[in-house]
Amino acid sequence: MNTFSSDEVIVVGGGVIGLTTAVVLAERGLRVRVWTRDPAERTTSAVAGALWWPYHIEPMASARAWALRSLEVYEKLAERPEATGVRLVEGVQGETDLAEIEGWTGGRLAGLRRATAGEYGAGTGIWARVPLIDMAVQLPWLRERLLRAGGSVEERTVTDLAEADAPVVVNCTGLGARELVPDASVRPVRGQLVVVENPGIDTWLVSTGTGGEPAYLFPQPGRLLLGGTAQDDDWSLEPDPAVAEGIVRRCAALRPEVAGARILEHRVGLRPARPAVRLERERLPDGRTVVHHYGHGGAGVTVAWGCAEEAAGLVIPAASS
Repeated sequence: MNTFSSDEVIVVGGGVIGLTTAVVLAERGLRVRVWTRDPAERTTSAVAGALWWPYHIEPMASARAWALRSLEVYEKLAERPEATGVRLVEGVQGETDLAEIEGWTGGRLAGLRRATAGEYGAGTGIWARVPLIDMAVQLPWLRERLLRAGGSVEERTVTDLAEADAPVVVNCTGLGARELVPDASVRPVRGQLVVVENPGIDTWLVSTGTGGEPAYLFPQPGRLLLGGTAQDDDWSLEPDPAVAEGIVRRCAALRPEVAGARILEHRVGLRPARPAVRLERERLPDGRTVVHHYGHGGAGVTVAWGCAEEAAGLVIPAASS
């Protein structure tokens, strides 16, 4: 029979949800190990456009509460953008109602207003200043913060949650939960983007054109991210040249200077969508506890801190029992 220290926790999954949850737990005094199949730099989180905005996530009421708590954290992290990768950047969210946004944000977004025709000529949009996160900096920073708090990260593939030798296991495997749990309700929503040299764009823009295809431009240090797609049940991780061409075309229609920008990279990620985020505690067959924390769709970065704190509220009573 295995014997464990009651304050041991294994977090399975090393993307933004797994690392953020691990940080919260470690900083609350638990002994945390992260088991991840891939290093953070090769997870879906590394491909994220990473604009703070709830997207493709349910239930929306919970997502908005998690997002507002995360906003508080990101605003503090934005005081050290070189270290954390978090900046507060102005931009336009197209096809969005100002009254609705004011309603759920409760006045938390400074400078929120309707976009002018000069700022967004494709339709009705809102102007906002929100966190934009450089995941190439944020993910390593999260990992280092975890290590400073006494946690550890180990690269290993988990095929059964029973393999985790701790009294409490936190399942942050995202799309991997489809096979690991198994949970057939977790499905991929494929996102493709094009990384180009930035021709001088310093504001972000998200738009859904008349054809319903999304377009976004996110300026990051040294590059500009162009997107995107939301292809349900598409498992392909290979960039599609025709899709890339369409992304550049849609973005250039919004900002013509993009048309001649040199392409640096093509990226693809699979968002872990689910009818609702699964955030709940259950017993493993051997009597140990698993806290499921997956299914965040396209909003993992947006809700990470609020969701991690709620997950910690499920973990800590189990760890102390």
